[in-house]
Amino acid sequence: MLSERRLKVLRAIVQDYVGTEEPVGSKALTERHNLGVSPATVRNDMAALEDEGYIAQPHTSAGRIPTDKGYRLFVDKLAGVKPMTAPERRAIQNFLDGAVDLDDVVARTVRLLAQLTRQVAVVQYPSLTRSTVRHVELLSLAPARLMLVLITDTGRVEQRLVDCPAPFGEASLADLRARLNSRVAGRRFTDVPPLVEDLPEAFEAEDRGTVSTVLSTLLETLVEENEERLMIGGTANLTRFGHDFPLTIRPVLEALEEQVVLLKLLGEAGDSGMIVRIGHENAYEGLNSTSVVSVGYGSGGEAVAKLGVVGPTRMDYPGTMGAVRAVARYVGQILAES
Repeated sequence: MLSERRLKVLRAIVQDYVGTEEPVGSKALTERHNLGVSPATVRNDMAALEDEGYIAQPHTSAGRIPTDKGYRLFVDKLAGVKPMTAPERRAIQNFLDGAVDLDDVVARTVRLLAQLTRQVAVVQYPSLTRSTVRHVELLSLAPARLMLVLITDTGRVEQRLVDCPAPFGEASLADLRARLNSRVAGRRFTDVPPLVEDLPEAFEAEDRGTVSTVLSTLLETLVEENEERLMIGGTANLTRFGHDFPLTIRPVLEALEEQVVLLKLLGEAGDSGMIVRIGHENAYEGLNSTSVVSVGYGSGGEAVAKLGVVGPTRMDYPGTMGAVRAVARYVGQILAES
């Protein structure tokens, strides 16, 4: 365990390096921070921190910079989440309140996160498997063709065309719509199949084929894997940090194009807690020079998806964590009210 004094020295090194982009020396530390000890003591503490792997010396400098291990300790023990100011909170609310549908909410969230953190923003669409049915609409397009519209509690709208085996009258359509919603509205997607399996039996023999076809389309929609969608923005922000990536920025850009990689980085959607992965904690080699800050969002108490940012390990962790958490909270409120 590090002493309180050495923890203070490590915190000062992280703060200075993040703020100045320059390796930090003992003289600068004693001048900028009220550490209450002599420069010689600070030098000894820095030597001990280096021996234990929390800081390192770049080849070209007399100063020190934090390692992944140093950032990890800073995040776990030394960094409080920086709260957003009242004007910042109002700006977030005003920006997101204008959204007209789920796609717009996600697009605005990506843009806002990228602007607030000056990192790459990643937002996962709400997962269908964790959603609740709000309403099922059935529209007649032709005597034997219907449109099925599934609306979720997160504001997601899925549309499917249904080709019926026989013409289906308006009265039968209204009856099916009413019976369907009485059984599935407000229910989790995973609970729906057994609730509708006997529904065809409530209809005349000539309509049962169409009812079965509609139900098959609905159930296919509920289990499709297309919920694993995400939107990314602010990639150009990485060009501001060229010197933070040891060799080239290309591996980072290539990793950001891999949706499966990004979904794994964000973590499991059901986990609403904040996750900070630093440097080599990211399993994908191309992202070993980056950190990922992510958190779940959703309506009510359960997360339906994740959002977060990707940036260099030399990031303002308290500010980034505060921004990610605040945006997630507002997006959750919008979904709850939509």
